[in-house]
Amino acid sequence: MMTDPIADLLTRIRNAMNTDAPSVDLPYSRIKEDICKVLVDEGYVVQFEKIDGKPQPVLRLQIKYGPYGERLASSIRRVSKPGCRRYRRSTELRPVLGGLGIAVLSTSRGVMSDRQARAQKVGGEVICEIY
Repeated sequence: MMTDPIADLLTRIRNAMNTDAPSVDLPYSRIKEDICKVLVDEGYVVQFEKIDGKPQPVLRLQIKYGPYGERLASSIRRVSKPGCRRYRRSTELRPVLGGLGIAVLSTSRGVMSDRQARAQKVGGEVICEIY
């Protein structure tokens, strides 16, 4: 049994980027799908698809790289952990790395980036930061 599936998602993406893998497969869950939607909207992932499997569905992410094969994200880190949750109000949300990165939040209006949360004036749990 996995204690933190979101940390597993981030670690698999980080490992795929470090090995220059074109795609990565991971076990499906709704929260992971929502996080992947944010990563696609922000340009860190090309696309993702849900593949129905017999024991459990799988999410397949296609990682996006720069024109010369360089990684677009140098750091992916989990902020809110199962043992220590981190919540921020919309007024407390600051741009990650001066606006070069994003934070993924779980809000009352769904999972979204920090830019969208500031625009909609909602706060929530800061899931991770990517830059």
